[in-house]
Parts: sequence; C-alpha cells; structure tokens
Amino acid sequence: MDINEWWGLVERARDRVGGRADDRDPPGDPLPGALTDVLADLKPERIASFAVTAVEVTRSACRWPLWNAAYLIEGGCGDDGFMDFRDGLALLGRETFTRAVADPDSLAGLPVVIRMSRGESGWIGYESLDAPVAEAYRRLRGETASLDAAVEAALRDRIFPAGPAGETWDAADADATRRHLPRLAALFSD
Repeated sequence: MDINEWWGLVERARDRVGGRADDRDPPGDPLPGALTDVLADLKPERIASFAVTAVEVTRSACRWPLWNAAYLIEGGCGDDGFMDFRDGLALLGRETFTRAVADPDSLAGLPVVIRMSRGESGWIGYESLDAPVAEAYRRLRGETASLDAAVEAALRDRIFPAGPAGETWDAADADATRRHLPRLAALFSD
C-alpha cells in the first residue's frame, strides 16, 4: 500500500471522530473503532496491505531518541510499551508522527503530553494497530488466519534493523535528558 493511501486511511478515521481523535484514554477511545470501520470498507487484500504498511510505518519510529522521549512521558518504557507508543503515535496522524520521529522533543507541544506532565488523564500509546486491522478483516472474512499468513508472507523477506536507530543515552540520566529533550525535560522535571 502506498504510504499516502495508508496515512489517508488513518486521517479518514481521525476525521470520523473529530475532536476525540487524540483521546487515547480507554475505554472511551473512539479512534480504534473508527479505524476498524474505515478498514472494513476495503477489500481483504487491501486490509492485509494496510497491516504490512503499518509495520513499516511504526518500524520507522524505532529510534532511541523517541524511545527516551516515551520513557520520560510515560514514566518508564520497555519493549512492549515502546511498540504501543509507536502505534499510538501513528494514530495521532502523519504530521505529528513525522515531526516526533524527526524531533522527539516536539511532543512537548501536544496537549495530551502537557496533561500527562501535570498528572492528568492522557495517553499516547495504543495497545496494537493489529486489533482494528484484525477486526475489520474478521468482519469481511469471518477469520483472521489468512490475514496473518498474508502479512507474514509479505514481511518474510524484509530486513529490519536489529534494534533502534539513532543516538542513545541513559534515559534515567536527568542531565543527559535535559540536553537531548529540553522541552520535555522541563515539562516532566520534578
């Protein structure tokens, strides 16, 4: 699937929920259901293609500086948490995603991050983009085994880096974090 088409589908889902598009707080998070509905309008092979492109998109955000930003924002971040963070970041739309991958400190300007820094409700992460994809596919085909097989086959020959890219530092080192992520560090400083 073309990257522009992929982001267009995410934006269509975001448009359907309007002002609640950035509300990742379960159980009232409307975006996964809207994305499921948008994807269910596609043919099964296009849903599988969306899933493959989702892996590529979220993999492009597998960068140490972004991981350290997630660590700061969420008060810690392991492997699974960083996958969730990247999936949720994609749901924030192309512009926010692209800006955050290039400059993780830009996340300091997001209203949800500001709320989180105050200890108020908010969340960026989303458990998995696989869930709306599988549900949309299940609606059309009544099963997901063929989806899993198609995605696995499409990704089989792709070579992904073994770990995150970019410069890293000890995310628990407050001085290093202030140097690399000054705006976020200012928000989340004790």
